Amino acid sequence: MQHLMIFSPGAKMSTGVGLRTAILVVLAVSISGCQDSAAPRRQSSAQSVYTVVTTCGMVTDIVANVAGKHGHVRGLMGEGVDPHTYKPTRNDQKALLDADIVFYSGLMLEGRMSDTFQRIARSGTPVYAVTEQIAENYLRKPPEFAGHWDPHVWMDISAWSRCVDVVAKALQDFDPVHSDIYRSNAERYQTELAELDAYVKTAIASIPRKQRWLVSAHDAFGYFSRAYGIPVKSVQGISTESEAAVDDINELVTFIVAKQVKAIFVESSVNQKNIEAVVEGCRRKGWMVAIGGTLFSDAMGAPGTYTGTYLGMMDHNATTIARALGGKAPARGRNGTLPRSTTRQ
Repeated sequence: MQHLMIFSPGAKMSTGVGLRTAILVVLAVSISGCQDSAAPRRQSSAQSVYTVVTTCGMVTDIVANVAGKHGHVRGLMGEGVDPHTYKPTRNDQKALLDADIVFYSGLMLEGRMSDTFQRIARSGTPVYAVTEQIAENYLRKPPEFAGHWDPHVWMDISAWSRCVDVVAKALQDFDPVHSDIYRSNAERYQTELAELDAYVKTAIASIPRKQRWLVSAHDAFGYFSRAYGIPVKSVQGISTESEAAVDDINELVTFIVAKQVKAIFVESSVNQKNIEAVVEGCRRKGWMVAIGGTLFSDAMGAPGTYTGTYLGMMDHNATTIARALGGKAPARGRNGTLPRSTTRQ
């Protein structure tokens, strides 16, 4: 029997087995029967460039940094695409079937693609969730998310750095010829992430404590809150699939007015109508709250730009939040790379 090559969160947890391991066992039983007849996927050689297909931009960025010139990386979800509601197109399905190796975020972020991942694994393609090494005792499990984990792990840069190890190990196993290169690329990228993490901590800490409230369109910033010491409120829950209720908007308006929150934020991948309704509600109560800028939550910026990378996305978010809420951060981010129009004060 060919070795099963679908990797789901919980397969290699450092603590706990629980629900994620149970899910892995079910997948193994359902898929292993199809493995004997599947043609084995080729392993890359020193002369070939293999094809990697990824889902959201944050995963694509890790893989591109680690694979370097040895892998052709194609991300399915571009600028402004909401992974919670994304359904793969026919072309996406073909790209996944043609891929040599596949990476996705996991933790039900790409919930509508679960059947697709199982189908790809049956063909013999290795499929990895980059969050598979995140321990259960780290993950958030908000009550409003119906028993599922909060998938927005990338909002804590130190946690997302652990996902780099998963990608490096997977590529080393897939292409052992270039194993040392993948490890070196991963370590270089993790050094950059550590420097960015330090910048974000400093920027958020500069916001006066009474003004340190992050209000956004949906609950994507829970890990950011915990890692960087800024309480969060949102109009919608973790998933964007459900509509915000009027009572939720009114409750948030009351909170903002009572706390005199200076600015709230829209998100690039979420319709801003709910945030606009909150602003109008505050205005009617006599409090002029500003829209402090657009944050990148479930998607990065335009390809080929600084904010179209994970480093640029998180630099932009921290800088925008700090400057809008009265903190101190350079107008163009930690390295002077952000466009002049992306942050305000």
